[in-house]
Amino acid sequence: MSYLAANLRFLRKIRNITQTELADQLDVQRTMISAYEDGRSEPKLSTLLTLCEFLEVGMEELLTHDMESKGRLALQPRKLQVLTIATDNEDKENITLVGQKASAGYLNGFSDPQFMESLPQFHLPTLSRQATYRAFELAGDSMLPLISGTIVIGSYVDQLQQIKSGKTYVLVTQSEGVVYKRVFNYLAENGKLYLVSDNETYKPFEVRGEEVMEVWEAKAFISTDFPNPGDKKKPLTLDDLGEMIRDIHADLKRISS
Repeated sequence: MSYLAANLRFLRKIRNITQTELADQLDVQRTMISAYEDGRSEPKLSTLLTLCEFLEVGMEELLTHDMESKGRLALQPRKLQVLTIATDNEDKENITLVGQKASAGYLNGFSDPQFMESLPQFHLPTLSRQATYRAFELAGDSMLPLISGTIVIGSYVDQLQQIKSGKTYVLVTQSEGVVYKRVFNYLAENGKLYLVSDNETYKPFEVRGEEVMEVWEAKAFISTDFPNPGDKKKPLTLDDLGEMIRDIHADLKRISS
């Protein structure tokens, strides 16, 4: 059963788009949008592809999933990943370290026990035993003052809805690979996460919820770079976060307009 007609009407209304505005985007007559939503006609493949791009929805979800009654697929409560956990001789969980060189392989091997066992492992006694942790070595300077080579330790987040806007996370994604960013959760609005670097020279970017394979909330870091007492860099404040959120809202409005 195709849910195209109902989903098209649902997505258009929650985005506050008129049939005429949608028709202009697709370069068709308004009466064609009405026909699509009534189920009297179906768009050509080229029009359907443009429709998916404009509404930021996958074709499978648009055609086969009842969005209005079941919600967006990206918003469904779900386990992100069945983890491969390394343990010691006493059956206690180790922290697996994913170094810079291993990041590319991690995208394909994070569920492969042999690959995971080949990575370095360690304990950090100050962390609670009530969570599962993984460590990732940073590359680049996008999250200053944490420099390249810093090891960020994150606790596993098993549902996207648990991501808290303004907190820092390591995300394993299909499109961007392994990234460490400050994350803003807009899944309820448009099914996306907005990723922001603490180094303002790097532009924010978005990832769709369905592209995210793992999420790790940053809990600690290990660095060989000691802070300089004369360093005048300011830590990120609540005012800074508020300004980021306002900028994100403005960007989202611009993108959807």
